[in-house]
Amino acid sequence: GQTVQIQARYVGPVSCPWCQGVQLRIKDSFVRVLRHASFGIRPAYLHLQSHKFHCKSCRRYFNQRFPGIGKGRRSTEPFRRQIFQAHHHGISQRTLGEREQLGSATVERWYQEMLEVKVRERVNDLCPRILGIDEHYFSRKDGFATTFCDLGKRKVFDVTLGRSEKALEPYLEGLSGRDRVQVVCMDLADHYRSLVRKHFPKALIVADRFHVIRLVIQQFVAVWGQLDPEGRKNRGLISLVRRHPKLLRPDQVLRLQAYLDAHPAFRAVYEFLQKLCRVLRWKSINQKKARRLVPYLVWMIDQLKASGFTAFQQLGRTLWSWREEIARMLRFTKTNIITEGFHNKMEMISRRAFG
Repeated sequence: GQTVQIQARYVGPVSCPWCQGVQLRIKDSFVRVLRHASFGIRPAYLHLQSHKFHCKSCRRYFNQRFPGIGKGRRSTEPFRRQIFQAHHHGISQRTLGEREQLGSATVERWYQEMLEVKVRERVNDLCPRILGIDEHYFSRKDGFATTFCDLGKRKVFDVTLGRSEKALEPYLEGLSGRDRVQVVCMDLADHYRSLVRKHFPKALIVADRFHVIRLVIQQFVAVWGQLDPEGRKNRGLISLVRRHPKLLRPDQVLRLQAYLDAHPAFRAVYEFLQKLCRVLRWKSINQKKARRLVPYLVWMIDQLKASGFTAFQQLGRTLWSWREEIARMLRFTKTNIITEGFHNKMEMISRRAFG
């Protein structure tokens, strides 16, 4: 196809790269041909008038250097960023190489170099005001990784390997702007709570609503297995019990009611589950309403601790140890579902890259 040829001459100041001197003598002139960012589907080449200089201060010779073009490179930074963006958005190395007349190893090298540049740019980034912390499985070799998400701007702040206090201590000590963090949202993990209290002293810890409700449902399903082992094995009934009542179809409501009528003991457990989840789903309530709702939540936790089921007792102790964080959850709007969404994207990228 047609190509775009651009002839240019640099008119900015020139100085010696060795001594920064400006007393220079032109020793030779030549044209430097560089691959530039494409214009649409047409490849572009930059013909740049260059000079070889002799510095009168340090008496050294050097070829003229230009902003945006690395020493000895045959392509401009805009073209390298174009390749990086194309590969980052899913175009394979082989396809890019054939289309842009590059080698697959060159595409890989440019991509890694640009990633290193982006990492260096983020070294001194300040911590966000609203931080979400969650873990996800990274690889069989490296184990788990911890994701730090900016919930205010809905983007990933950073990802680091490890999830234990020992693994995360060096990373957290090197973070900038830890004092500006106001809220940290997390699941019910004790080691994360101790890390936040130590490294983010001014932050309020808020329990993540998704993980709290999931834990409640898990323990209720465990109690269900003790009351009716056969019904607990029915995958259709499990789906109905876990689902929000408003999301059930009329035929599903009838099926669930028929099962509850046949098992009155589980009906009491199910109704208590719905009341507890209804309280936990409240968000962004005012202070007056929170004062009325929190005592009711404390009463429900006491009922769980006084229950004869081990799973309920364990759930009650967990909710009681996190009572302050759960109470803040009722007045907070954001959740770690944003971080979970990024985890899904990370897993998709990992599968696409075969690990």
